[in-house]
Parts: sequence; C-alpha cells; structure tokens
Amino acid sequence: MLAITPSLTIPEAELEESFVRAAGPGGQNVNKVATAVMLRFDAAASTALDDAVRERLLRLAGRRANSAGVVVIIANRHRTQAANREDARQRLAELIGRAAEAPPPPRRATRPTKSSVRRRLETKARAARQKALRRTPEGE
Repeated sequence: MLAITPSLTIPEAELEESFVRAAGPGGQNVNKVATAVMLRFDAAASTALDDAVRERLLRLAGRRANSAGVVVIIANRHRTQAANREDARQRLAELIGRAAEAPPPPRRATRPTKSSVRRRLETKARAARQKALRRTPEGE
C-alpha cells in the first residue's frame, strides 16, 4: 500500500517496479548492479483514483505519462536500490497528492470601482497637462 492521504491509498498490485542500470558516475558498481528504479503506475486503469484526480494527475505528470495513461518515474539519485525505490515511491505519492488536492475555484470576473476609474482618469489628465507644459508654444 502506498499511502497518499488518509483517505487515498494505492494498492501494491497497481505499482510495477523494474530495476535497471543507472547512468553516470559510480565506478565498477554502475556496470554491475541495477540500482535505478523504474516505477510504473497505470493511472488510466487504477481503481483507487476517481476521474477528476486521474485527469489532474495525467496533466501534472506531463511527459512522465504516456498516451496509454501510465505514469513512469525513474529514480537513480542514490547509490542503493532500496533508496532509489523509496525515492520513486515518494515522488509518485507527492505527484498523486498534488493531483488529489481540490482544484482552485474558477476566477470570477470583477469590475473596477467608480472611484478607482475616476482616480485613474485624473492621473492620466494630470500627466497629459504636465507633458503639454513641456512642449514649445505654437508660433515660436
């Protein structure tokens, strides 16, 4: 079980892990041991997510999600398989947690107050008068 919120958990059966060789520095260890973790979560087929959370998750995942609705997280920050496994699970939980948050309410269009419109127009008129005084008088 991957706990996201107190009311939302992802069953282990919906998570698929595979271990691959990590790229980058690491000496001989990097050529011998598969420490990087590729965590797959099929969001499209998940029974734990409702439609709204699933839609937000796939939008938030961006290029980490493929066209079939599978979210793939690759973790290779650490030198050990266990640490990378925990990192991948934590990053998936954080992503699903952000998707599970309530979306912000839609913005309501507002109109400026009469006094703010009046102040803006007075400021513009004052600036125009100031600039008019800088001009050379006509006839000279």
